[in-house]
Amino acid sequence: MIHKIGVLTSGGDSPGMNAVIRGVTRYALYKGIAVEGILRGYEGLLREESIPLDRRSVGEIIHRGGTMLKTARSEEFKQVSAQHRGIQYLRSKGVDGLVVIGGDGSMKGAECLGKLGMPTITIPGTIDNDMAGTEYTIGFDTAVNTVLDAVNRIRDTAFSHDRVAIVEVMGRQAGFIALHAGIACGAEIVLVPEKNITLPEIKKRLVASHQQGKTSSIIIVAEGAMTGEEVYQYIKENTANMNPSLTVLGYIQRGGAPTARDVMMASVFSEKAIDSLIHGVENAIIGLVHCEVVATPYEAAQQYKFAINNDMYNLVHALGQ
Repeated sequence: MIHKIGVLTSGGDSPGMNAVIRGVTRYALYKGIAVEGILRGYEGLLREESIPLDRRSVGEIIHRGGTMLKTARSEEFKQVSAQHRGIQYLRSKGVDGLVVIGGDGSMKGAECLGKLGMPTITIPGTIDNDMAGTEYTIGFDTAVNTVLDAVNRIRDTAFSHDRVAIVEVMGRQAGFIALHAGIACGAEIVLVPEKNITLPEIKKRLVASHQQGKTSSIIIVAEGAMTGEEVYQYIKENTANMNPSLTVLGYIQRGGAPTARDVMMASVFSEKAIDSLIHGVENAIIGLVHCEVVATPYEAAQQYKFAINNDMYNLVHALGQ
């Protein structure tokens, strides 16, 4: 029987985390379960930093980026002795189960706590959209729209100056942001970690586009494919009259108010997380799998590692000529 839950945000922040905190808190209270907010992720567990959450304390945060509970990364928490200390603190606060909001590293921490006897549920919160056990992570849609807004502005000036505009976006292991934003903004070339395209091939595509009458182009580069600087320098040194520019979007992709889709998914995932704990489903990730919101045990989640869609990737080249 769950009487009180803890909730924390861990690792890199993503838009929509506050919406999850709100959803988890209010739905838990609706079900008669008290809520303790852990500050600064797993580091906060070790520092014994937490606050009680109620309906009013999570008011007016649904539209805000970042996380009201703050977040951090904790090397110390990787030690089993530190994990035991974290559980001891949770028990001292009367916590029967923990909801963790974050990415892969956060889920690994939750899995470790689960093995030591603390029931956990992970809600995926990362802009990269690359977690096992789900096709969708909270913050992804907002990040894509942030990139789209920036690239649309960059395209205006690229067109005016006949430039090749190179835009580097986040995505060290996966190219979901680059691919989705690339299609949405009409990019000529998208570089993702999952696909190998050489610099000479990039040049070949640009030359072909310009021979067909294009005077400007957009290249979206996921940081894990190669750096935007590499692409910029190669085009600058190996082409004539393409006048490249480089923009690295960086942490702007993690901030800002979440989109309607991210808030909606945050709310639905929150409901599923609390219902799972109530019904004895624990040590699992809440995710979207084949259009259904499900709770998948951590170990089983590894078989649901979703890759970028090859048809979508090929569509970039087909439409960008």
